[in-house]
Amino acid sequence: MNAVASDSAIIHRLMTVQPATAVTSSGVWIQDDKGKRYMDASGGAAVSCLGHAHPEVLAAMHQQIDKLAYAHTGFFTTEVAENLAHQLVQHAPAGLEHVYFVSGGSEAVEAALKMARQYFVEIGQPQRQHFIARKQSYHGNTLGALSVSGNAWRRAQFEPLLIDVKHVSPCYAYRDQVENETPQAYGLRLVQELSDAIDTLGGENVIAFVAETVGGATAGVLPPVEGYFKGVRALCDRHGILLILDEVMCGMGRTGSLHACEQEGVAPDLLTIAKGLGGGYQPIGAVLAHTRIAHSFAKGSGLFQHGHTYIGHAVACAAALAVQTVIQRDNLVQRVQELGTWFGQALRTQFEAHESVGDVRGRGLFWGIELVADKGTKKWFEPSRKVHAAVKAAAMKEGLMVYPMGGTVDGRCGDHILLAPPFIASQDELAQVIERLARAIDSGIASAHA
Repeated sequence: MNAVASDSAIIHRLMTVQPATAVTSSGVWIQDDKGKRYMDASGGAAVSCLGHAHPEVLAAMHQQIDKLAYAHTGFFTTEVAENLAHQLVQHAPAGLEHVYFVSGGSEAVEAALKMARQYFVEIGQPQRQHFIARKQSYHGNTLGALSVSGNAWRRAQFEPLLIDVKHVSPCYAYRDQVENETPQAYGLRLVQELSDAIDTLGGENVIAFVAETVGGATAGVLPPVEGYFKGVRALCDRHGILLILDEVMCGMGRTGSLHACEQEGVAPDLLTIAKGLGGGYQPIGAVLAHTRIAHSFAKGSGLFQHGHTYIGHAVACAAALAVQTVIQRDNLVQRVQELGTWFGQALRTQFEAHESVGDVRGRGLFWGIELVADKGTKKWFEPSRKVHAAVKAAAMKEGLMVYPMGGTVDGRCGDHILLAPPFIASQDELAQVIERLARAIDSGIASAHA
């Protein structure tokens, strides 16, 4: 039997291993207590968009602490929260003119689900009780967010506690687009599958369709095919169903536009954001809500029946406002687009011919590398080998942080590595990421076979 790491009272993510102790950070680097430096090529979990220790963000946080650290939203609003909300609305997709602050991505999804349900209660359609989401998706660890998630491994032991959600196929072209099928035809096939699911449940009974605009952690960065989300949007409108887009991981500039849905030509009814909103400087997330949803609350019960102690936290809002101000002022979204084009091509040049790389996919500075045992058949490595974990361990030895995951294909089989470097990374630093990752993939796969 494995023993708990003896020198820690913390319930770490992996109980049998004591992680390295981070002591300082700057730019794209984190240093541990042994003096080793690690290049943060994943932004933690696609969080650190401005890297670490950005002086303007730190200054904004200090200034806010000196004025006001915390005021409960049941009693007060704050100037910094109001300013952040106006800034977000100014750059939001059409119709999203109201903001609800939370402390992270799972809370944002949880709040969006409850907003969607309450909206239909307020407008006199209480019979709507079903959500439809996608397989191989990940929306968070709270029970509602986990219910709409399609990550089989994360769901398994909590299944009896989850609400019943209908799951349809993800937009996973590498695995599911058939030979001689165009991307457009593939997208139409997926929209038809969603339409069939709606018909089965009854369109008048469905609350919302929930999807990551660009699939994130579970399947390793899945960009949608052109036209897919336009078809989804039209289908939702036809049935009066809300479209909830989860951009907790892929949003806030990560894919080369501030909101990933901009590249799809659609606007959702509810949009969840977090991670890159505050860049990791404080825990913060938000739901951007369509005007008609917020107005339904105001005209009906007069409140959104939800809340957490730390929502709208002043220091978190100050950090996020500083992060977003820097991103806008320094044109970092445009930089992500331009640098991402170079990074994607460099990744493909390095890895597309690799015998253990099945697919390299992504947008902006958000990329996934799917690892396979057989390139021709797309056969995955045996899950027991935990190739993704072996590559992560090898990368850490190289002084490189990447975001690995197993269960890429169906929740049990498949491995991938996710990359989400800071927007401020230089081309030279990104070249170092590729060099170190190449060595880590080779040594990690070799060790997993040993």
